[in-house]
Amino acid sequence: MNSRTGPPPREAFTPRERAIIRGLRTPGQVQRFLHALPYNQEKKGETLRSFREVVRRGTAHCLEAALAAAVILEQHRYPPLVLSFDSQDNLDHVIFVFRHGRRWGSVARSRDAGLHGRKPVFRSIRDLAWSYFDPYVDMTGRLSGYQLVDLRDLGDYDWRFNRKNMWKVEKFLIDIPHRKMPSSDDRYRRLHARYTAYRKRDPTGPVVEIYQRRDRWM
Repeated sequence: MNSRTGPPPREAFTPRERAIIRGLRTPGQVQRFLHALPYNQEKKGETLRSFREVVRRGTAHCLEAALAAAVILEQHRYPPLVLSFDSQDNLDHVIFVFRHGRRWGSVARSRDAGLHGRKPVFRSIRDLAWSYFDPYVDMTGRLSGYQLVDLRDLGDYDWRFNRKNMWKVEKFLIDIPHRKMPSSDDRYRRLHARYTAYRKRDPTGPVVEIYQRRDRWM
């Protein structure tokens, strides 16, 4: 691994970026900020933008949101940790994770209502990761692995302010071995049937009501 680098000084940020950081001091505040941004549909081609570009363009997809959360909360002494998920359909997900006391929570952005952040109520990263298993099941998705990643392990690579697409970050996350998430086929089939039935009733609306433990969502 590369040597880790510390957070940049506030002087490295633009006035607009500093104002955002000053106003977003907690994971909950960052979650609300990211949720209010339009989801980056990548209509002109795939992107992987830094915090600076997210602020400039006012839109973010899941990995861009996780990186933005890491930059903002790093300025408030949260380590820049993300959780990377593998799925059987190669439509992976990345979230920012944090600890409050001895419990873990997350900040996340997604097109799916069940894949946003979680309150800091989970005893371990494993428990936090498994809270995403049921909502991940759609027509093709099924979580198969997860891994906790410290973005400081990217060393001197600029993942905070880069003006270009950061494919190195994507490759870094893909290449890291992920912990397996073994699940029964019966469980998956039940979840898939439930999702399919819901989509027949409501082809476009957010899937929320079929999930349990929503009180743990951010």
